[in-house]
Amino acid sequence: MMNEKLPSLYLAPMAGITDQVFRRLCFEQGCNCATTEMVSAQGFLTAPADRNAYRFLLARFPEEGPLAVQIFGSEPIFMAQAAERLTDLGLFTAIDINMGCPAQKVVGGQSGSALMKDPLLASRIVEAVKRATLLPVTVKMRLGWDEEHQNAVSFARMLEQSGADLITVHGRTRMQQYAGKANWAAIGEVKSAVSIPVIANGDVTDGVGALEALRVTGCDGLAIGRGALGNPWIFAEIHAALQGRPYTPPPYSVIVDTAMRQAREMASWKGERSALLEMRKHFAWYTAGRRNSAQVRTKVNLAQSFDEVEALLRTLQ
Repeated sequence: MMNEKLPSLYLAPMAGITDQVFRRLCFEQGCNCATTEMVSAQGFLTAPADRNAYRFLLARFPEEGPLAVQIFGSEPIFMAQAAERLTDLGLFTAIDINMGCPAQKVVGGQSGSALMKDPLLASRIVEAVKRATLLPVTVKMRLGWDEEHQNAVSFARMLEQSGADLITVHGRTRMQQYAGKANWAAIGEVKSAVSIPVIANGDVTDGVGALEALRVTGCDGLAIGRGALGNPWIFAEIHAALQGRPYTPPPYSVIVDTAMRQAREMASWKGERSALLEMRKHFAWYTAGRRNSAQVRTKVNLAQSFDEVEALLRTLQ
């Protein structure tokens, strides 16, 4: 998928964010692999074929790079059936199983990171999905449920024995959500415990941090999540750091150009009204930290067209 001498850079799945428009921006900046937003296995199996939610979740541009589809659920049979149907679409290069999402609506159904409390069920899910597809099967996990139950090493060994081809580890427990610091050393313990590739995830926000995360964890690559929000150029920055090259951030004019390109591509796909609402968070990320950005974001959230939004964004420096 890339130069084997360099670690792979993944765009981590993020609900409501990593759609085809945003993924394409990241691929253009050097992202090597990406993952769809998470898809409910049972919901996908029972939804009408033309339901917009899944049509949008599973859409991809032909020019995107390697793309895994992420599924979540707690029933091995539904997970396997969903994996089989998604494989048959011919759009994806891997099936990724979500065992890391901390959201209450997910863990409340015994999915996501709740599976780390039930390794036997997690094992059955991986085995069932593995039997259902010829694609690589990967798993996204955390360090454990909480501080007292950090079972990442034993859990990762179980995943490997069950047939997982690659593991991505977020360096926090479920109870931490996204608070505190990611524990890169604990991710390194997982890497040392298994022979399959391990991807480190959590708190990589620039090139310097990427090099340190790779040094501490010894991992085969990095999954970038929140560090890419409003900053698809993070992949270019990390590539430069890996190659020992200087990196120059884009000027603000290019940032606005990119934000508006994302907005208008989304509008052509979902309609301008839906895109306006969905892009509000992206505009906030693209302008974060700039002088008077808070006041401008308030006006952006009231704007009725992208022309109005663009005029507002260009008032910043």
